[in-house]
Amino acid sequence: MTDPRSDRFVRSHLKTRQLVLLVELGRHGSILHAAQAANLTQPAASKLLADLEHALGVKLFERLPRGVAPTWYGEVMIRRAGAALAELDAGHQEVMELLSGLAGRVAVGAVLTPSTTLLPAAVVELKARQPRVHVAITVDTSKILTQQLQSGELDLVIGRVLDSESAAQLSFEPLTDEPHSLIVRAGHPLVGRTDLGLPELARQSWILPPGGSILRDRLTSLFLTAGLGQPQQAVETLSLPVITSLLAQSDMVVALPEELMRPYLDAGLLTVLPMELGLRMDAYGIVTRRGHQLSPGAELMLNCLRAQARQRLG
Repeated sequence: MTDPRSDRFVRSHLKTRQLVLLVELGRHGSILHAAQAANLTQPAASKLLADLEHALGVKLFERLPRGVAPTWYGEVMIRRAGAALAELDAGHQEVMELLSGLAGRVAVGAVLTPSTTLLPAAVVELKARQPRVHVAITVDTSKILTQQLQSGELDLVIGRVLDSESAAQLSFEPLTDEPHSLIVRAGHPLVGRTDLGLPELARQSWILPPGGSILRDRLTSLFLTAGLGQPQQAVETLSLPVITSLLAQSDMVVALPEELMRPYLDAGLLTVLPMELGLRMDAYGIVTRRGHQLSPGAELMLNCLRAQARQRLG
């Protein structure tokens, strides 16, 4: 049940200009620069912020010698203001698309493996059913994608929910986990070796995901637990074309799901090293904002993802 106090606050005190100002203060950390970005004078911005703090009864920003910094309350309001503005922008976008004869838009994010398998199949199905829906796809780590989902930049994510704070705001439909293998070019010096160990792997040149990703953390833990340092020769990337090109032209090693590299493995261009690292990621799944009403285009994408997941993953 809606809290009537919250309803009064939104209807009586909250202004769209305050939402814009909150977002710009979060970006710039300065009332002057935030006011300029929001097309306000500095006195007007200061008054809007003071009115909002008075209405809430809390301090949203600490005034510093140079700029401002959000309090815990300020962090909450910045995040919620960004999501609210994104919703309003999405509403405007939907109306404009309907007026122009289009059938809506959906922004979906995915981690690497489903971005090359499940998601393309779902997009093909969606286009067969409603060809005029505009689909925008982002490929990144789960942490970044769920942040973009919470801010309203994405409608759906195929990834993982990695922290309890996000879990309270997001809904998660698990799909499958990702066993990882060590993959190299055909003819790599380590191919055929049956005595491979972590010390030798630590001396190899690696292709690694960016820091902060779950795979990077687990590879780090794997080497540290064995008393080894991290590979000193490494390239960081999530780009599959870059990964396959580096593997083909060098003796680099990468840990990835075989499903992701299946075309190259079947063609004999790449091969799997005979060593089981026990690298399994947490299950990835379909992530949405809890309590959020999806647009028709996003709802259709969700249904297509579920249908393809049933076909492909059982």
